[in-house]
Amino acid sequence: MNEAQILTRISLHSLTPISSSALSLLLQSCDSPETLLAGGKALWRDLGLNEEIADAAARDLKANADKVGVETRLMQELDASIVAISDPNYPPLLRHIPDPPPLLYIRGDTASLSCPQLAMVGSRRASAAGMRAARSFSSQLARSGLIVTSGLALGIDSAGHRGALDAGGCSIAVLANGIDKVYPRRHRDLADELRQRGALVSEFPLGTAPVKFNFPRRNRIVSGLSLGVLVVEAALPSGSLITARAALEQGREVFALPWSIYHAAGAGCLSLIRDGAKMVETERDIYEELGPMYALLGDGEEVSSSPDSRETLTDLQRRLVRLVGDDVVTADELSLQCELPVNKVATDLTTLELLGRVRRVSGGYARI
Repeated sequence: MNEAQILTRISLHSLTPISSSALSLLLQSCDSPETLLAGGKALWRDLGLNEEIADAAARDLKANADKVGVETRLMQELDASIVAISDPNYPPLLRHIPDPPPLLYIRGDTASLSCPQLAMVGSRRASAAGMRAARSFSSQLARSGLIVTSGLALGIDSAGHRGALDAGGCSIAVLANGIDKVYPRRHRDLADELRQRGALVSEFPLGTAPVKFNFPRRNRIVSGLSLGVLVVEAALPSGSLITARAALEQGREVFALPWSIYHAAGAGCLSLIRDGAKMVETERDIYEELGPMYALLGDGEEVSSSPDSRETLTDLQRRLVRLVGDDVVTADELSLQCELPVNKVATDLTTLELLGRVRRVSGGYARI
């Protein structure tokens, strides 16, 4: 990513009068972030932004020029990139969550964010059995081709990252702080490995500290990037359950390990299973629930790659393929035709993107 592209995106992110949700809408209403920035407050008002907010943002743009220049140079020193929601390399699954981040700061392989992922979360004070389970499951998932995504925290998060890397796979860490910082500090070496064999990603600007209220926002990105969330070990209450709830709201699968009723650190997992989460004993349970997505990954067995193979698509996905024609159609329009929530339709559309059956174009989707 060149200096001008980074400068444009950081400039837009520095406009504090514009909320994240409003910035996402503005970005998706323009051909590019460059068009949005160059259009200034006149374009922002035309796109529906409140006049008072547009004027305040225009003043911010001038006031923040020096700060933006410093951050742009630091991004280049970090060999980092920043991806806008309107960019073609923005992660497709994340784009469809209820409140997607308008911009993502990334150190590492940007393309990895669009690959099939499974989130792994759990207690920071994990038991020895929980740590062993996390490393074992993440190793097996990585060998199957899934990227393991977590939050770089102590306990289950770090075990999940480590298991994937030790198996020769990739892993992604979503941070609750700027990508120029590593928290906790003891994970600096792990963060370096993740940057080389995966990515570090955050929605927060450079210099942002890991304050308490950033973590729930971080968790929604962990689940939003992923096909599903595996809760390895979690007590009641638990931050991991926040990630599980976010996954359900986003239409993702939720998996949990079945701990003993006498293991208090696993009570959150039992609660999730009681409420409908998929109980997991082996990685095979995860593959079976992911359904057609597993056709992308393989299992050491022959998997049909024919686009006409009915086994690779669900009934809804086959219907969506029929409904998506040569004319561009939006996820909202498909949701109305299928009489289903838009987040469910959007998730299946992303699956079809990854399977090569539809493609995302300006304004919606078209058949390949």
